[in-house]
Amino acid sequence: MQNLNFPKYSFRFKSSENKTLVFDEIRKKFVVLAPEEWVRLHVVQFLLKEKKYPKSLINVEKQLKLNNTIKRYDVVVFNNDGSIFLIVECKAPSIPITQLTFDQIARYNLALDAEYLMVTNGLEHFYCQIDFENKRYNFLKDIPVRD
Repeated sequence: MQNLNFPKYSFRFKSSENKTLVFDEIRKKFVVLAPEEWVRLHVVQFLLKEKKYPKSLINVEKQLKLNNTIKRYDVVVFNNDGSIFLIVECKAPSIPITQLTFDQIARYNLALDAEYLMVTNGLEHFYCQIDFENKRYNFLKDIPVRD
C-alpha cells in the first residue's frame, strides 16, 4: 500500500481467498485492505497515538440516518458524555479533497453535531472547528490533543 502523510504505524495482515486483510483494532476484526481502509486505519492510529483519544471513545464505519437515507461515517470520536467530539471523513489517496468532500461531512454533522471535523485522503489533512453560532466552520492547523 501507498505511504501516507502520517507517522509509521504497525498493522497486522493476513491473506484470505487471494485478498489481503488487515486487523482493525476498533472493530476487532480483519477487514479487506482497500485504499480508503488504509487511510481509515492510519487515522485511527493517529487519533490513538498522537492525539491520545481513548479507544473506547472511537467508533468506525457506523450507519447514520440522514434525511430518510442511510449513510455511513468513517470515524467518530465521542466525548465522555456521549456527545460527538470529532467526525472524520476518509477518502482514498487517489481521491482529491474538494468542496464536495466538505459538503458531505457538513451534511453528516447536521445529524451528529460534532465540534470538530477532519477530512483526509491520507496525503492531505484538513481540520475544522464548528462555529455553531455563525453556522460555519473555521479551518485549523490541527485538532486538539486529548487532555
